[in-house]
Amino acid sequence: MSRVPPLNALRCFEAVARLGSVTRAANELHLTHAAVSQQVKGLEHQLGMVLFERQGRGIEVTGDGRVYAEQVRQLL
Repeated sequence: MSRVPPLNALRCFEAVARLGSVTRAANELHLTHAAVSQQVKGLEHQLGMVLFERQGRGIEVTGDGRVYAEQVRQLL
């Protein structure tokens, strides 16, 4: 039986995927950049998939991340 990801991690992931920025997601959610980043990394670890490609200081959602983001949006 797989664990359901924590709601906070899903909210952080969805915001980053939608806004294309950890900083903007952190501002929207009233969290720190580090908190959002850790939630997303933890979610990736729990799911066993890469949701974002990190390029220097930028971040881009992967194909798997786009599909998962749509599913999360529908559930939230």
